[in-house]
Amino acid sequence: MMTEDRTLPNAQTCPVFPALNRAYNTVFQPGALSIGLVAPLDAHQASPVPDMMRHVERAQMADELGFAALWLRDVPFNVPSFGDAGQMFDPFVYLGHLSGATRDIALGVASIILPLRHPAHVAKAAASADQLSGGRLLLGVASGDRPEEYPAMGMSFPDRGERFRDSLAYIRAAATDYPTYSGPHGALSGSMDMLPKPAGKRLPILITGGSQQSPDWVAAHGDGWITYPRDVSAQAQIVRDYRDRSTCAGSVTKPVMQSLYVDVVEDDHAPPQPIHLGFRSGVPFLRSYLRQLRDNGINHVALNLRFNHANVEDTVKRLAQELLPDFPTQGSAQ
Repeated sequence: MMTEDRTLPNAQTCPVFPALNRAYNTVFQPGALSIGLVAPLDAHQASPVPDMMRHVERAQMADELGFAALWLRDVPFNVPSFGDAGQMFDPFVYLGHLSGATRDIALGVASIILPLRHPAHVAKAAASADQLSGGRLLLGVASGDRPEEYPAMGMSFPDRGERFRDSLAYIRAAATDYPTYSGPHGALSGSMDMLPKPAGKRLPILITGGSQQSPDWVAAHGDGWITYPRDVSAQAQIVRDYRDRSTCAGSVTKPVMQSLYVDVVEDDHAPPQPIHLGFRSGVPFLRSYLRQLRDNGINHVALNLRFNHANVEDTVKRLAQELLPDFPTQGSAQ
């Protein structure tokens, strides 16, 4: 049974997160938790490939209902042994499309596989999406976990951690005026500029998991952290450790978010049952679980409805009606 830790941050005791762009400062607030959804809003369960039916209309519905963010994934190939093709579309093409189809919802990627892309392309595409969406981009980055994809692109899997670090340094440099950078991905001499620049102060970059780096490096170099579902008490300790490491590195307080697969049932009294990286339950248990995550330092949860058995649109509307009043999206600040 989890015991209360009064040293955990809350909205009254924790300083604000840094002002980066519209999405970052709307989705992430100290001591609060917001709710997002993983695209596509499609319950394809046993099939690795979604049908993408009404995917734009459902994204617009999530925007209108007040969900904080819509999350895309970077899955270059449908690897049968992995069993998940993501949303199929290239995430940056999809971001551009959704930026014109939606108005307020943050558009996140969890996460771009940096070792499989040249960082110049990532930097330009991400800044473009941020500008086109009016500062609504959240850029999650990762080192990748599907070994089969690397030889298909002529890349080595074992050294992906080193390339991840170099890519992140290049992307950070490219956002500055007339950047200078020298590394394995090329050299920027300061004689030319990359345009556009991000809409806000800088691209909000969230590091996923360990990304083949040390915990201290992850805490020091990202603008936040994307982690995985765990038991609430274990998650509390991991969040505390991340923030302690950020403080030791001289960084400001940073947000932490996680994903969660849910299958929402009609019966409010149904006991929770485990599913892949989440659970099946009624809304009351889900609400209670999210409150515990909030009280233990999680700032955002991206709900994935892939294994949902009820009608997806009905479920999204029900979640908006019964959950969002308890976890409202905060006003933006820049």
